[in-house]
Amino acid sequence: MKPLRGLGPLLPLGRLLPLLLFLGAPTPGQAQTAPGPVHGEITEQTTAAPLPGAVLRWLADAPAAADNFPTAAADAAGHFVLARPARAAGRLVVQALGYRPDTVAVAATGSPYLRVGLRPGLELGEVTVTTRALAYSALTPANTQVISARDLTKSACCNLAESFETNAAVEVTTSDAVSGAKQIQLLGLDGAYSLLTVDNQPALRGLAAPYRLGYLAGPWIENIEIIKGTGSVVNGYEAISGQVNVKLREPEKTDQLLFNAYGNDLGKFDVNLNASARLSPKWSTVLLLHTDHLGQRVDRNHDGFLDLPLATQFNALDKWKYISGHGVVTEVGLGALHETRQGGQLGFRPDAPDAYRQAWGTTQTTRRYTAFTKTSYTWPTRPFQSLGLLMNGTSHDFNSTYSFSEVTGPRRYDGTQRTGQATLLFQSIIGSTKHGYRAGLSYLYDDYQEYFSDGQTYLTETPADADAREHRVRHERVPGAFAEYTYQDSRHLTFVAGLRTDRHNLYGWQVTPRLNAKYDAGPNNIFRASAGRGFRVANPIADNASLLASARQFVIGTNLRPETAWNTGGSYTHYFTLWGRQATFVTDYYSTVFGNQVVADMYTAPQLVLIDNLGATGRSFAHSLQAELQAEPVKGLQVKAAYKHLDVRTTYDNELLPKPLTPANRAFLNLGYASAFDKYRADFTVQWFGERPVAHLGNDATHAHGAGSPAVYYAPRYAALNAQLTRAFKRLEVYAGVENLTNYRQPNPIESAAFPFSPNFDAAMVWGPVYGRLTYAGLRYRIE
Repeated sequence: MKPLRGLGPLLPLGRLLPLLLFLGAPTPGQAQTAPGPVHGEITEQTTAAPLPGAVLRWLADAPAAADNFPTAAADAAGHFVLARPARAAGRLVVQALGYRPDTVAVAATGSPYLRVGLRPGLELGEVTVTTRALAYSALTPANTQVISARDLTKSACCNLAESFETNAAVEVTTSDAVSGAKQIQLLGLDGAYSLLTVDNQPALRGLAAPYRLGYLAGPWIENIEIIKGTGSVVNGYEAISGQVNVKLREPEKTDQLLFNAYGNDLGKFDVNLNASARLSPKWSTVLLLHTDHLGQRVDRNHDGFLDLPLATQFNALDKWKYISGHGVVTEVGLGALHETRQGGQLGFRPDAPDAYRQAWGTTQTTRRYTAFTKTSYTWPTRPFQSLGLLMNGTSHDFNSTYSFSEVTGPRRYDGTQRTGQATLLFQSIIGSTKHGYRAGLSYLYDDYQEYFSDGQTYLTETPADADAREHRVRHERVPGAFAEYTYQDSRHLTFVAGLRTDRHNLYGWQVTPRLNAKYDAGPNNIFRASAGRGFRVANPIADNASLLASARQFVIGTNLRPETAWNTGGSYTHYFTLWGRQATFVTDYYSTVFGNQVVADMYTAPQLVLIDNLGATGRSFAHSLQAELQAEPVKGLQVKAAYKHLDVRTTYDNELLPKPLTPANRAFLNLGYASAFDKYRADFTVQWFGERPVAHLGNDATHAHGAGSPAVYYAPRYAALNAQLTRAFKRLEVYAGVENLTNYRQPNPIESAAFPFSPNFDAAMVWGPVYGRLTYAGLRYRIE
């Protein structure tokens, strides 16, 4: 039997529709053409339970004709809306994983409502799928790439930071050489400028940003959406370079049991346990547990410092879901995290007398608690209309101490953040499903309390001045309203225009317009364009926490303004056949231009970090150009190759210079082979990084710009090679891999490591691997 052409791109949509419906996003299956769309619901025949993700397609007399016919997928309640093709069609094929497909006759006139019940037990041979789902969606107006659950098994993926190892869109960098923290870069900008959402709710923001990639375990993740550009106004105003949405395991869909264990030759181990239960056709729950521990002191480069910090984390999340079957879907969840880290010199012991003066070291403790609820109601007779309420709350406490000076003593940075967010969202149509809209109200509550002290005293300061300098308190209350209009031509054009207005208690009215458009120039060529404004309030210490691992003194401006930027860009996607198999070529370009930015200047003074607003005549921008090819040259071999060019520059002390530690060029290659039935899998990844600028170090007085020597130092080019092998059994997978095969290391990741209390000490100029080659092994055991 021939493969179902066009089904591949729909599969990600089938998994994402329950979430999109909840948030009120009009779906591509809702476009309407005369005589009218077909509405209905898909259920299990015996229990009448809804079948989310069931796929519907029109049956054509000639197979080739079906390529241009609209398709749809059922939402979380089993409802669907399917447009009719231009030529009348009278039969529908309904399919769902694990169920027998059915063919249904449809009236040729009107807008009929169908109820279809599928029987369990899909017979082998009825459907043959020979291609995997495409990573780049053909349906969304925004430039969206999906990292699937299968992609996440191509590397160790112990946490979110490692989930991007086989992806070219996002770079993951090491923040400094003592804390082990990692950050993402999207479109050449730090992770603070990309909105991170969990199940499409803003999360892990503010003070959590420096270490947030370690707060989500890889086995918890169902898939990851990477959206370039400012995206939708529904999720707020903070997205500037893009959005990364992490979709966690759904209670009613995930395996009953997933156990994952991992260990590497540095002595670190990870253990994960996911357990789900379907308590009834309406109630389901999933418990996600994670712990990791590194207790071995490792110093492979013999500089006297730990290559990775000693660390222990305990992390848990419990989700409950209720699906009434009559339009109501409710989900609630509770999460808790506790983490400790200890880095620095091998001889550092935090419990020793005067520990932070006797040896250089740092300790960090994080306690984090979260709660969320999501409730939506979909009108049974109007499946395109829904009302949703989303709420979440976070309590985040962070305490850290760093050795700083033998005279003044250690440097302390403690932070507390209390956050509450609520969004009320309504979705419906205007006349027909060709015209949809979303509108709603939102409220953001943020309380920040930070304490930062490096033991310094200043003769001109009063006690009140010193207290104000060391204690940073900020209370944000931001009510807002938003609206978004979607136009969907069933054949070619889709655009989404949104506008939100927020009243910030500290910075007044903020207006955020955004636009995303998609044009299908035929079935295989898609053009996208986007433009929008972003706004965020910077956290000057947390955003630059890596610099705490240095002798640099923080000098922070007294009147920091919010950061604002415009992001514009677009992409071209071409689907084609290469060597008889499906392939994809994507190229995109995005430009981000800041109106104001809180700039951390490490160029001007070698022993200071100057944090202040972008000057009145200053410029700050980031231009990103990327091209990527995905193909399957032979059966079972998936190839991804990409090239990215970045131009990221900011004005430092009246001189426009490249942003430190951002490479201008990057190349990426991933080869993934899977044997029949995925019994054996092999993955090989190469990441090549071009030269990147390095801010001058404390012992280099000639590097300061504006002093007769405008030269900028650049770190050398290098490549990192990773490989993994997986053997799958019925319920068990075992895997082993190597990261950094060539054992490449940055020669001196810590400047003045032998004299850590000198003014030249700097562990924040990390541009390459610190600990060299890493080998690991693990297993996954699941009960479906």
